[in-house]
Amino acid sequence: MNELEISPLDGRYKDRLKDLSEYFSESALMYTRCDVEISYASFLERKTNVFPIFTWQERDAISDYMSAALYGDFGLQRIKEIESVVNHDVKACEIFLREKLNLSNPNIIHFGLTSEDINNLSYSILFRDFKCERQQFLLKNILEKLISMAEEYKADSFPAHTHGQMASPTTAGKEIAVFISRLTKLYKKLCAFNFSGKLNGATGNYSAMMSAAPHIDWMEFSKSFITYMGLEPNIVTTQIEDHDCWAEYFNLVRQINNVIMDLDQDMWLYLSYGYFTQEVKVEEVGSSTMPHKVNPINFENSEGNLSLSNALLVEMSNKLCRSRMQRDLSDSTVIRNVGVALSHSYLGWQETLKGLSKLTLNKEFCINELWAHPELLAEPVQTILKVAGVQDPYELLKGFTRGSKVNMEDLIDFAEDLDVDEAVKEKLRLLTVSEYTGLAQKICEMTIEDAKKELRLIYERRNN
Repeated sequence: MNELEISPLDGRYKDRLKDLSEYFSESALMYTRCDVEISYASFLERKTNVFPIFTWQERDAISDYMSAALYGDFGLQRIKEIESVVNHDVKACEIFLREKLNLSNPNIIHFGLTSEDINNLSYSILFRDFKCERQQFLLKNILEKLISMAEEYKADSFPAHTHGQMASPTTAGKEIAVFISRLTKLYKKLCAFNFSGKLNGATGNYSAMMSAAPHIDWMEFSKSFITYMGLEPNIVTTQIEDHDCWAEYFNLVRQINNVIMDLDQDMWLYLSYGYFTQEVKVEEVGSSTMPHKVNPINFENSEGNLSLSNALLVEMSNKLCRSRMQRDLSDSTVIRNVGVALSHSYLGWQETLKGLSKLTLNKEFCINELWAHPELLAEPVQTILKVAGVQDPYELLKGFTRGSKVNMEDLIDFAEDLDVDEAVKEKLRLLTVSEYTGLAQKICEMTIEDAKKELRLIYERRNN
């Protein structure tokens, strides 16, 4: 047993989430801090005359270190040794880089900065990379799976429910298309989302930089460096970046979680009603005592993980936007747990995709379910009668169908007894509950086309 396994993310789900350590582990954070420190020093050397330019030997030393760091050898053990003495993680990175690079002007490292300058950029870079390299890819896979299902089932009649009661029929494809539409809009927002960063010193005024080199336009330098690092500059801050951008991102992830959770719950119910069936794996067990069971465990696991993720994301969105005056450290532990919230979300998305891959529409059952409820035709009947000029047909149909078991013969007899034109009666006779789906198929096809177009545009923008 691994004594470090406290969370199921590190234990039960370790193999499925191990790649996320690239974004949320202590090692990943330390590596990114070192990368930001070196990138800043190099940018400072290239863009200003505050320090002499690097020698070729120094450039080689920096290049060699960064090459080794890419393969994991960035000096974590030594950094932790230094941190155990100085009790400050960012300072430990600075001291380590001074040792490792042996620059003739080591003061160029961390020049004019506060630790929050390095921290906020490092976290934002890690969040950005996770979003671009993992989240977007997984959400795209979910969308593509839903699109495939909607295409297959776009014309298949499907029982709809409102308030838990049988309602006007739809198609299975159109019900899936609703989630395609919602998730496509959120996927577009996720792909377009940019993180911000600040680089302006201890209280956000560039004071240390200005005192040493007042001839430099430090505000413009800061903007250029943050943009160079792939982030959007946040110029007006206290000692810390305000994290409003992070809160916006967390809320976006939470919104996606909610839509996927809504999908989970609907699919769970559809399986419960028998509208969909699941692929059966002979070796799996659904219950320790009931051999017949095939449980919707993927949708249940997803719902649980997304609920936990949302609880954490709400608190982080609230907490990280607040800091007493210039700075307090109450946010530090909270930030370190962002990976927990995002990993539970990622795991939930994985589970939903896995659950969707097991589903098959039970077409015959759905048709039989609809034909067992001919009272669903009360809606089109009363609507047709309104056009025919019948007085208050809603009340007429309400009295005939509400709370009663009605069969098709009853509806036919009802129509025949009406004092309306034969053409109207013929229109009523032609109504069938399984074909009363309106524009469901067209809506489904339109949604699929729009989603495919959006996915294609996003792909093209990313690769141009």
